[in-house]
Amino acid sequence: MAADLYYLLTSLPPLGDLGSPAPMTPAGLLEHVADAPSPRERIGALFLGDDLLLREAVLAGEVEQASPAVLSPAQLRDEAPLPAFLTRPDSPASPRAAVDAIWEAYFRHVAAVAARQGSAFLAAWVEYEVSLRNALAAERAKALALEGEPYLVAADLAASRDDLAPVVSEWAAAANPLAALRALDAARWAWLVAHDGWFTFADDELVAYAAKLMLLHRWNRMEAARPDARIAGAGPARPTPT
Repeated sequence: MAADLYYLLTSLPPLGDLGSPAPMTPAGLLEHVADAPSPRERIGALFLGDDLLLREAVLAGEVEQASPAVLSPAQLRDEAPLPAFLTRPDSPASPRAAVDAIWEAYFRHVAAVAARQGSAFLAAWVEYEVSLRNALAAERAKALALEGEPYLVAADLAASRDDLAPVVSEWAAAANPLAALRALDAARWAWLVAHDGWFTFADDELVAYAAKLMLLHRWNRMEAARPDARIAGAGPARPTPT
């Protein structure tokens, strides 16, 4: 298996810095690792999160064309049900609560994949992403003099992260939603560079490559957007009480 991973990693196109063009599509990477079940499951779990962001943008009318890696185009348009592990029998009362319920289920799914696969990188990625998301939700609520607890998701998967304070401050002070999202993805990129397992030739190095590729695609989408475009999940927008 080590030889196979070496081949998979060395045959991948190199990634540039954040802001550079993505050298392949997420779907292309999934095809590249199709015969390596362990990294493919981990990478698929990552890419599902980006598909969920695309789904929010499509349903909000922010984008007309999107190319998901894991979900189908019909699922992006809410014309087909999401995977069962992302849904729950009792539908939350408000649209915002329904979205939060999907994200909570998503993060728990990724945490379960990480535990089952023994993926230290994926476990740490979930912790970081949940911590960042909840820090932003708490900051939104604080700015509006609201209780932050109702806006947190999967709080037990998060960690106390004082190191997130600078990026949360930069996000809150951003001039527009696009600048806010850029600040967040720059912080995510720095985290990935620090945790990418470079030259370990292990499954998680492939997963870290996938996470970087995902961010490059997200950044490329932002660069293609109009500066005044409304971006799903970005900026200190008012939370909807649950």
